[in-house]
Amino acid sequence: MARKVQRKLDKWKSKTWYNVETPEFISRSNIGVTPAEEPEQLMGRVVETTVGEIANDFTKHNTKIRLEISDVTGDIANTRFLGHEITTDYLRSIVRRQTSRIDSNLDVTTKDGYVIRVKPICFTVKRARSSQIKSIREVMSKITMERAAELNFEQFIEEAIMGKLSANIYRNAKTIYPLRRVEIRKTEVLSVPAKA
Repeated sequence: MARKVQRKLDKWKSKTWYNVETPEFISRSNIGVTPAEEPEQLMGRVVETTVGEIANDFTKHNTKIRLEISDVTGDIANTRFLGHEITTDYLRSIVRRQTSRIDSNLDVTTKDGYVIRVKPICFTVKRARSSQIKSIREVMSKITMERAAELNFEQFIEEAIMGKLSANIYRNAKTIYPLRRVEIRKTEVLSVPAKA
């Protein structure tokens, strides 16, 4: 038994600890350490953190970010952005009775050729009519697609996770029917241009 424990300890000793860092555009910060015997073993490993942790902003703790380790330099594990999602408990907290929840599911292409699935969501103050819901959904789609076409990948993701895109939708859609909240519920990178 003692030999087994010793072997386990040796295995841990032979591992190197790597600092996991967020991509440059999400204010390059260390989000923890991960062990591996060889750097190659880290490739493709998926890590999660919150925007609150990165930005040191407690109000953003309900936004989770998924990152994938893409390469290792020395003891630094660099990551690339896979997507983000707002937590279900936060979503539940903003749902009210007698109101409308308007979801959209869009695949957009950024100026530099990334294809991203974006899921904006709106909550109205009171229950909206189906014609108003349709108009709001159209505004959500139009703004999201336009912003993606105008911005590169990093700028678009930043707007999506930091609330700028949802504020833009809110400003334009509230004239159709009073809105209580607009969020970008989820983003997911579907494809990356060949050169990236």
